[in-house]
Amino acid sequence: MRETMESDEVRKQMENTGKGFHPDRILSYFRKEWKVLIVITVSGLIYNLGLLAGPWFEGRMTGCLIRILQGTSRASQMLTLVCAYVASIAVVQSSRYVKRFYVRRFANNVNRRMKQIIYGSLVRKSRTELQEEGAGTVMTKAILDVDDCVEGMRKFTTEVFDTGVALMAYAGMLLFYDWRLALLALIFPPVSYCIAEKMKRLIQKTGAAYKEQSGILSAATLDRGTNALTYWVFGCEEERRQAYEENLSAYEKSAVKANVWNTVMQPLYRVISMTGVLFIVYFGGKNVLGEGWSTWSVATFATFLSCFTKLSVKSSSAAKLFNAVHKAQVSWKRIKPFMKVSGDSHMKTKMLPGTLQVTDLGFAYPGGKKLFEHLNFSAEPGQIIGITGPVACGKSTLGKSFLCEYPYEGSIQFDGQELQKMDEKKRAGIIGYLGHDPELFNDTIENNIRLGGGREAEPYLKAVCLDQDLTSMEDGLQTLVGNGGVRLSGGQAQRLALARTLYHKKPLLILDDPFSALDRTTEREAFAHLQEMAKGSIVLLISHRLYLFPQMDGVLWIQDGKAVCAAHEELMAQNPQYAALVNAQEGGEQDEPEK
Repeated sequence: MRETMESDEVRKQMENTGKGFHPDRILSYFRKEWKVLIVITVSGLIYNLGLLAGPWFEGRMTGCLIRILQGTSRASQMLTLVCAYVASIAVVQSSRYVKRFYVRRFANNVNRRMKQIIYGSLVRKSRTELQEEGAGTVMTKAILDVDDCVEGMRKFTTEVFDTGVALMAYAGMLLFYDWRLALLALIFPPVSYCIAEKMKRLIQKTGAAYKEQSGILSAATLDRGTNALTYWVFGCEEERRQAYEENLSAYEKSAVKANVWNTVMQPLYRVISMTGVLFIVYFGGKNVLGEGWSTWSVATFATFLSCFTKLSVKSSSAAKLFNAVHKAQVSWKRIKPFMKVSGDSHMKTKMLPGTLQVTDLGFAYPGGKKLFEHLNFSAEPGQIIGITGPVACGKSTLGKSFLCEYPYEGSIQFDGQELQKMDEKKRAGIIGYLGHDPELFNDTIENNIRLGGGREAEPYLKAVCLDQDLTSMEDGLQTLVGNGGVRLSGGQAQRLALARTLYHKKPLLILDDPFSALDRTTEREAFAHLQEMAKGSIVLLISHRLYLFPQMDGVLWIQDGKAVCAAHEELMAQNPQYAALVNAQEGGEQDEPEK
């Protein structure tokens, strides 16, 4: 099931990335959007070079106004200048609109591509890896970190023109009018940039702390929503509320620190950059009086001062770029391990039936004691092997050991090949796993079964005796099951998960308590269909309910870390514990209500 989702998602990734695309390199995302970036470049150049018209027209209109007051110019000349000024503004603002539209399009495309890649990476990770990562952290990386990373790229793309080109144009204009005064006034903007670089570590540190607390808060929120009923039943709502408040307070403190350093810098940069105005007023005034380095008119002075003011404002706007880039760097480091696409992982590996041979198998979780050892049994295609034993004997752990999420001792061979040494794609083509807690998606019943498959779902619903339940549902196959199947009963959710497993049948099926929530009548019927539909596959059926075990091809009894595998009748005669358990359950043969 999982590998079907994985193959579909990776296929989409490959379609959206293409040859030569490296998802773990920022530059690749810019190269992928080269057409959009060309439009941004052209419109950005028109917009920012057009900004030079503003100071020029302002200077000309100031000079024209003085001449009108002196009686040497006519009002019609001022009207001409005003109309030309308005026309230039219209061109500049139109270019600005086009640039901003395509910058946003660039950001949306990159955001979508990054999230597709991260999602594809997540579905390829093992359950253990995701649990170690933490749900809250994963959500923060997949959403918030990607958004911050894309925002940094958007800011960079925008500021290249809004700040970079504009600064060079304004600086060139200032140097043209008076290069000495220009160099003197332009000392201060670079000082603000040096301060920005010095503040880099602090901004990144506070940003990283904010992201970490955001992940913790997300995890706490998920826990609060998932376990709300448990809190209420055990009367610990107040304690959990206090714990949540502590997480919320820590998040708010980290957010305040991050926002303080993100917002305080721009006003500081602007004050530093504008210091050069003092030199312009003093030395520019001398130029107007004819006592300076150049001879200026009042219009030239106004143009120079206006140009420098706009340059200083643009220069201080670079603080937004620095802050966004620093945040993006933090986010990129967090998501980079997820930014991988396996070029051939979309190729499905279909495996033929084969023999299962388990030899001297032992297993222990990292840092824990051995749960079992020296387990030996074998199975042929078409056989159903029941696995049981006392509570906490390691039944479910045995089933999970076939997934190879943790290394095991001994040997598990399928068709003569060691599972642990197999390629992951090949192993995924062999094993179908159904845990005792059904993992259902917030989607329709049909989509939960098919997972993108092309076959009809109805035969599999009938096989697990869910077809009759469907008739009482208003939307039938299109009924939404809710997160984790909350809109279904325990038995319905279990059968739906079993139908999905049979739909995506593999040569080796591991079913962990698939009938635990069913009444005996329904269980017998579902088991009969399982025997029919699982022909050609090896089925390892883990259960603590034993009245169906006489119909199985073999029984594996686990106790005290040891295992005995034999036919039901043979095990009844040789193992008193197994016989006692079977007899105890046969004594209460009445049907149990569905949970």
